[in-house]
Amino acid sequence: MRRSISIIGAGAVGASTARALAERNYADILLVDVVENLPQGVALDISQCGPIVGFDAQVRGSNRYEDIEGSDLVLVTAGLPRKPGMSRDDLVRVNAEIIREVMGHVRTLCPSSLVLIMTNPLDAMAYLAMKETGFEPRRVIGQAGVLDSARFRTFIAAELGVSVKDVTALVLGGHGDQMVPLPGFTTVNGVPLPQLMDPATIDRLVRRTRDGGAEVVNLLGRSAYYAPAAAFLDMVDSILWDERRLLGASVYLSGEYGQRDVYLGVPVVLGSGGVERIVEFDLGDEDGAALQKSADAVRELLRVMGF
Repeated sequence: MRRSISIIGAGAVGASTARALAERNYADILLVDVVENLPQGVALDISQCGPIVGFDAQVRGSNRYEDIEGSDLVLVTAGLPRKPGMSRDDLVRVNAEIIREVMGHVRTLCPSSLVLIMTNPLDAMAYLAMKETGFEPRRVIGQAGVLDSARFRTFIAAELGVSVKDVTALVLGGHGDQMVPLPGFTTVNGVPLPQLMDPATIDRLVRRTRDGGAEVVNLLGRSAYYAPAAAFLDMVDSILWDERRLLGASVYLSGEYGQRDVYLGVPVVLGSGGVERIVEFDLGDEDGAALQKSADAVRELLRVMGF
């Protein structure tokens, strides 16, 4: 039976995600946006790709939240995007109001759904979404580590002149300037990164990864959308196909990694129930301190929102 996915926000990320999901052909897609005619136009454009690309998934657009009723999965991209010179922290107050509104509808209309959040500042918005819906934390997940590790992998592959397919990387922490790329847990076809690259180069790529979103914003004048959409797909595939992949995601921590009552990017197993389990390992003093700093930055945003 074909599944039902609702995407809240028909901007560049939502539209890119909708098209990619439609091409997967395993779910019907609903795009919802408050801008009149926008989701309908995007949906019609995507639908007309079907005869050419070869999919018959139904793609619809709506300005009515009521149409999300019964969705299996809700992806949230709605919110004010970053602009040049704007940090993710600048977004917290305005986007918090948007998430509160959206989650009120999700709570009422999709009480059994899983929710994936991409609205920034990501970790704070995921925490807010969990609180507003009252859903079990395993059912509310922030898209973080898949995108951040993809950026790290891209920069490493380019620096070494190797295929990105041979690079595995892990990035923990908040989805922002305080994220924690882990070179010690990064390999190229099994070879540890520190054996292939000098410390100064590694540090440069770590900094570039932390600034990866801002770099795109400064070049485009708008937030990234192709890579975030691809990251969403990795997570959706693992959930809908119950693949139980080990992926980085922003999830609610209850003591893992020494953190409690906060959303933070860590390795998790994603399956049909959402977060099947959190994978915990010894970070060491330096990486542990960096993760604590990242968690403190997320908690400051939660404080701004009144938590």
